[in-house]
Amino acid sequence: MNETRNTGVRFEPHDKPPLLLTIGLGTQFAILVVTGIVLAPAIVVRAGGGSEAFLVWAAFAALVVSGLTTILQAHRIGPFGSGYILIMGTSGAFIAVCVTALAEGGPGMLATLVFLSSLVQFTLARRLSILRRILTPAVTGTVIMMIPVTVMPIVFDMLADVPDDVEPLASPLVAGTTLVIMLAIAFGSRSSLRLWAPIIGIVIGCLVAAWFGLYDMARVAAAGWIGIPDGGWPGFDLDFGPTFWILLPAFIFVTYVGAIETVGDSVAIQSVSWKHRRAIDYKVVQGAVSADGVGNFLSGLAGTIPNTTYSTSIAVVELTGIASRRVGVCVGLVLLFAAFVPKFAALVLAIPAAVAAAYLIVLLGLLFVAGMRLVIGDGMDYRKSLMVGTAFWIGTGFQHGVIFPDLLGPWMGSLVGNGMTAGGITAVVLTVCLNLMSPKSAVLKTRLETDTLQEISEFLKKIAKRHGWTEVQTDRLILVGDEMVATLMTADDSSDARRLVVKARGEGSSIELEFVTSGSEGNIEDQIMVLGEQPDRTTVERELSLRLLRHYTSSVHHQSFTNADILTVRVERPEQGTSRSRPSIE
Repeated sequence: MNETRNTGVRFEPHDKPPLLLTIGLGTQFAILVVTGIVLAPAIVVRAGGGSEAFLVWAAFAALVVSGLTTILQAHRIGPFGSGYILIMGTSGAFIAVCVTALAEGGPGMLATLVFLSSLVQFTLARRLSILRRILTPAVTGTVIMMIPVTVMPIVFDMLADVPDDVEPLASPLVAGTTLVIMLAIAFGSRSSLRLWAPIIGIVIGCLVAAWFGLYDMARVAAAGWIGIPDGGWPGFDLDFGPTFWILLPAFIFVTYVGAIETVGDSVAIQSVSWKHRRAIDYKVVQGAVSADGVGNFLSGLAGTIPNTTYSTSIAVVELTGIASRRVGVCVGLVLLFAAFVPKFAALVLAIPAAVAAAYLIVLLGLLFVAGMRLVIGDGMDYRKSLMVGTAFWIGTGFQHGVIFPDLLGPWMGSLVGNGMTAGGITAVVLTVCLNLMSPKSAVLKTRLETDTLQEISEFLKKIAKRHGWTEVQTDRLILVGDEMVATLMTADDSSDARRLVVKARGEGSSIELEFVTSGSEGNIEDQIMVLGEQPDRTTVERELSLRLLRHYTSSVHHQSFTNADILTVRVERPEQGTSRSRPSIE
């Protein structure tokens, strides 16, 4: 059996790394994101004309909310959280609409809009199975690929951020030293030293920066050790005037865009967190989106900028090989610590822009490749290739302001001027168009029980006849349908028969079958991957059904949501004279 193995993973999500390593990596991950968490509220408040007191409060609240929701993502409580390292922080996608809300209605209106728009994410998470044909791996992978395209111009501008009284060569020397150290350790080390490549690069980069006078020690010296802001909480503005109703749809839309990013992050983090490849667990995706909604909900209550998952989580996990959820909890605790210890935040914020830029170049490069891997792993044909390529380059064009910049108003220009937003919208629209142009599915609604096998067989006979399949070819299709029912029934521990929706559509020389029923535990894709490896955990009857599915189909995909199980297989039309004899058990 061919199996994909990720040899770079040292600790999987359920593993428990040594305490010192956990603390070190948690601090390292927090250092990566703390500047971005504080920077977004600062941009919004200053651009929107907010007070200094509100600025201090918004930054403090952002750190607190980010810390709490990062812990929630890693630890998972009920339906909230992913159970993986998904670092939470303030969302750059909201900057444009938040600036407008603050300038037009003040902090109170901003808090109200963030609070109400957060409710959209809870609904989206619960109904994610309905959107499965839109939020595909190809779409989410494209969005992830657009994130480095969006952020890299800012990163390159950071390289030129040098005070007038400092040697012009200081920035390239500092950035180059940081980059070379990180890459040299990551490339040349086969031991645990590779785990510390980013933090070693940052420390050495800061030492070189201090030699040139680029490290701001005055900021660190002036900051207090312990404290919380005095006042600043804006409360809610319940006036609901015309400005509120104009801005609410914009906030809801950007919330949806942020949810797409979270879907992509939660899919990607699963692909880099295990030593052996696993099928994507969409319960994890739903939990991640729900936790994202909790972050926005708390941000609205606290009166700060909305939250989202940080895609650099995937790059850092892939770079270090550490995916333990204990590290995610540690990241959240460090962010909470930073919120109440101004001296710590000042120490991190004093890191020179050139050092941070070198660090981000490595991480964003890995992130771009992670997005490519998602797109390619979804299976590419000319239609998906066209969708991904078009969305990517349209997003790139809007990001660089070269697509009709004079025809867009200030608000629309700010919104689609973000490459991730423009590329994501394009990918979603093109995917909807592809779905509308695809052959319409025939549908059968029944129940998941042995008594309905004959009904399903008659339905599949009609489908096969409609596409000109012979009797032997039809028998193969019916056999696949029988084994799909048997597999789903064996996975069902409940005594009550579940509702079953069978969908079938032809595509070229193949027929795609989709069996949709209520949710259950386990994933059939994972069970097919490990056939024969753990016979004590699988009955002979169940193993036979899984082997038949693997033998008679060209692909098997199982999407397991909290409210639905969706088993999709593709059956290629066999050549004339192909036998339907059962394969031998390996």
